[in-house]
Amino acid sequence: MTPTRIAIVGGGISGLVAAYRLRRALGPEVTIDLYETASRLGGVLRTVDVAGQPVDVGAEAFIVRRPEAVDLVTELGLADRIVSPTPRRPAIWARGDLHPMPSPALMGIPASADAVAGLADADDLARIGSEPQRPFAWRPGTDMSVGELVAGRFGPSVVARSVDPMLGGVYSSLAADIGVREAIPALAARLDDGSPSLSRAVDDLLGRGGASGPVFGALIGGYRILIEALAAAAHPTVRTGATVAAVTPVADRWSVRTEGVPAADAGYDGVILAVPAWVTAQLLAQAFPDVSAPLASVEPASSVVLSIALAPATPLPQHSGVLVATGEELRPKAFTLSSQKWAHIGSGDAPVSVRASFGRYGDPVPDAATVPDIDSRVRSWALADLDRICAAAGLAPVSAHVLGTRLQRWTGGLPRYAPGHLTRMREVLDAVPARLALAGSSYAGVGVPACIGQAGRAADRLLAGLG
Repeated sequence: MTPTRIAIVGGGISGLVAAYRLRRALGPEVTIDLYETASRLGGVLRTVDVAGQPVDVGAEAFIVRRPEAVDLVTELGLADRIVSPTPRRPAIWARGDLHPMPSPALMGIPASADAVAGLADADDLARIGSEPQRPFAWRPGTDMSVGELVAGRFGPSVVARSVDPMLGGVYSSLAADIGVREAIPALAARLDDGSPSLSRAVDDLLGRGGASGPVFGALIGGYRILIEALAAAAHPTVRTGATVAAVTPVADRWSVRTEGVPAADAGYDGVILAVPAWVTAQLLAQAFPDVSAPLASVEPASSVVLSIALAPATPLPQHSGVLVATGEELRPKAFTLSSQKWAHIGSGDAPVSVRASFGRYGDPVPDAATVPDIDSRVRSWALADLDRICAAAGLAPVSAHVLGTRLQRWTGGLPRYAPGHLTRMREVLDAVPARLALAGSSYAGVGVPACIGQAGRAADRLLAGLG
């Protein structure tokens, strides 16, 4: 019997997890070819050294209350690398100053006017207070944006200064561009069940209690550790620098055509596409136009991360980060004060680490072809605005203590989770032919645990098709 051959397109966390699950299920005899356009594995998970210290310039943390990431890390023997954040909380930069993060709140949606007192406008504080008494016409199955829902019930200043900063860091999009079901499915379900007001729905969800302890975790040494362990355990034949141009069925097998290679490899028993939806759309356009069309409609959100290393012991505000409200003069959308957020970073004589994030859906950072000196501008903006934040906290400027910086550009790094996105993606997944599976951040969530879960489901689908 001819050994099974599998092609995986995409060498990020999703492609590697899929390869690992297939290797575990099919054993050493299966051939797994992994195609990756870049010169390295990891996709938007990337660890680099800045002033001699490893830092993540893509995602830096994962939710530990979801099991997928913790279980995978443990399975790979890396559980002792998981660390929890310090007790410090983020602050909001709004109206030219630092404000406490609203609490209690659900993804920035406050449970009461008191949670956003001093942050929201007076008129909107009154709107929050009266919201339970105002008519609420939510139809089960409604799919609107988070911004439309919250602005209509609590007012625009709550969206700009509380909800936008929270969602912008996760989705690289503003609340007006993200669906309620996509970003906060528990809230949509509560409203579907007949909650009489937004206030009541938020209060009920926050009042459920549930798991205690840290929400997030990170890995000592960065995501590089996980990527290396996955690649070693999955042991695929890695083809970096290989851009796949098309995937098509040929009789009872699959053909993978690579740019610059005269002949396609038509000998695969199954294929997993672990690339963004818009890339998958291009790969399937010829053979499956009905599947390709909705994937092509998914819009990307680009961003830029600047990692900054400061001299050891440089004082920073006593926050884990600073989220910037919409409409402020500060150029970044957020600062992560990594050395304040994670005890293992910047301790002792190590450099103090900060990362500044720029860009979101509809507001990308221009590239060097458009603005030749954009990288130096981004660095200047980040340091000037970090100094301004430090001044607001009563601290001296830090820009004179820079040891090094590293800029990472993520072009089309995340998909926009517009209203209706999840429904459309479920329909796509149901329409994909047998022995072809889709993985990545486009289908069931953008976080690392969600990507791990979707990759596992893609591997299971392929295994079922192989019989």
